[in-house]
Amino acid sequence: MAEQLGDLAAFLAVARSGGFREAARGSGGTSSASGLSEAVRRLEARLGVRLLHRTTRSVAPTEAGARLLERLGPALGEVEAALDVVNGFRDRPAGTLRLNVPASAARLVLPAIVPPFLAAYPEIRLDVVVEESFVDILAEGCDAGIRYDERLEQDMIAIPIGPRWQRMATAASPAYLAARGRPAHPRDLMQHACLRGRFASGSMASWEFERAGEVVVVDPSGPLIVRIAGGVDLAVEVARAGCGIIHMFEGWLQPHIDSGALVPVLEDWARPFTGPFLYYPGRRYLPAPLRAFVDFVREQSAVAGMDGAGTTPA
Repeated sequence: MAEQLGDLAAFLAVARSGGFREAARGSGGTSSASGLSEAVRRLEARLGVRLLHRTTRSVAPTEAGARLLERLGPALGEVEAALDVVNGFRDRPAGTLRLNVPASAARLVLPAIVPPFLAAYPEIRLDVVVEESFVDILAEGCDAGIRYDERLEQDMIAIPIGPRWQRMATAASPAYLAARGRPAHPRDLMQHACLRGRFASGSMASWEFERAGEVVVVDPSGPLIVRIAGGVDLAVEVARAGCGIIHMFEGWLQPHIDSGALVPVLEDWARPFTGPFLYYPGRRYLPAPLRAFVDFVREQSAVAGMDGAGTTPA
């Protein structure tokens, strides 16, 4: 039974990672590529069906493998949860906590939380997956995720994490504004060079503005489109170089605004929105690392509320 569970776990790791070497690297040195390959071959022989398509460049599940993967993730998660019960008998919780978060949370929310959390729980290893796509956190092997309210999965428990209110900022370099002028209204952006972002789904992120009850949504064009997450820093540097106007999280642009490299525009049109949430399955038992993280986030939110950081902006 133990060997079968090990082989199933190996298949799950390889299928999610897209390769044997990638899965071995993700194991933190506890598994080798050859060992994972042997475990998957053993599982395929036992089941009498091929589970993975293997090429020199990639590994992908067969139809049978995809069906198994769909059911296996939640099932092994329950096994891990059952084994995690013994964590309650330890002085301090231990194990791995896997989070799925957007780039904005990795940049603007987690830096204030992760260092003190890891200091408080040195036996917990945090595994953070950064992506913008809508995901089933259980199927992806994650314990919890961070998303904004319009992107939360159904039937999940959600608690506030990080700033309770955020804004998008629109900015350009002094050189760009000197050459092209300042937009006075969001619709003026249609006549400017704008640096855009595209989601993993292929859809473009619209620019939304609001003032005195008037909501304006624009889809301007420009010389650069980047994939939201990995390409955002490039867009910021291109804006700093004077190539166009950028529109993104105020906190991300604030250091460049403070330095004078970027100048905010349309400030009275900045639309506040509620901050992100930590969400996780609404099951009665939580793995010890996740329970520790949830309690830690709640304590931080309570302190922030006492300090007045959770109030709605004027």
